[in-house]
Amino acid sequence: MALKTRIITVARGVFNIREGGDPNGFPVVMLHGWPESSYCWEGVVAHLDPSLRVIAPDLRGLGDSERTQKLEAYQKAELAKDIIELIDNLKIDSFFLVGHDWGGIVAQEAALLVPNRVKRLVLLNIPVLTNPVGTKEARQLIFSRGAMPFWYQYFQMQRGLPEAMIKGNERVWVSYFFGDAVKEGTIPAEAIDEYVRCYSIENTPATAASYYRTARLDARHWETLAGKTFPMPSLYIHGKLDPVIIPAFLNHVEDGFDSIEVVSIEASHFVQEEKPREVALLMNDFLANATLRFSNNIDLDVAKTPSV
Repeated sequence: MALKTRIITVARGVFNIREGGDPNGFPVVMLHGWPESSYCWEGVVAHLDPSLRVIAPDLRGLGDSERTQKLEAYQKAELAKDIIELIDNLKIDSFFLVGHDWGGIVAQEAALLVPNRVKRLVLLNIPVLTNPVGTKEARQLIFSRGAMPFWYQYFQMQRGLPEAMIKGNERVWVSYFFGDAVKEGTIPAEAIDEYVRCYSIENTPATAASYYRTARLDARHWETLAGKTFPMPSLYIHGKLDPVIIPAFLNHVEDGFDSIEVVSIEASHFVQEEKPREVALLMNDFLANATLRFSNNIDLDVAKTPSV
């Protein structure tokens, strides 16, 4: 399944999207994280059920989407509204939703905004907004070890530093976060080339940093989500070697969903790029029956699935 790019202009801005699969198939919207773009799904899509209609936008401030300067636009609930407006522009009602890293947070925000439209939710290596207890336990564990995994987040929160220090050093900056995966061939070099290209677009060090600079604004909003659950059946795919999203983040995760399946695989943070075939097969299995039923407008009543 090959992905093609195009630019869509909506009231909220100008966005690049990748599309592929069956244009008449049931839509699956796939959201990338930082410091990537929608290109990160290329490997997964190669193994994904070709009957699906794939839509993978570049999030605001990343990839080839617009570089908005207003900080408030990077609140994750606002980014979710971007995605919903794009989906509305494509005249899509119901869809599956997939998100990794910050894309996973945006996916959760969107699922909470339009829960009746999101028929399945897939998350990869990101804290769950409706699991504050597990998130707190994981953060306490990381802080007890010195909090070094969070260094890049605090760096990007500093006024002016990312802008001054990353420009001209984009390859060093981006490549650092993928570690040995590129040297070992786990992640193709062309993927890093694409992320470096996008990070070299004017103002990207600032707009990418805005994902972290909105921390206080996001935190206030997330406090209001206490007690909420995701009503749609959900799948969490965890690369258990991730130094930031450690397994403790999944403590109590079942409390935040009506139905959740958790699968851990041997991968680090960029799980969909390190193990694209495994991720695609898990998604195919999770979405298969739902694709048939929703495509035929048959209501689906799924019992709660315990996490594993």
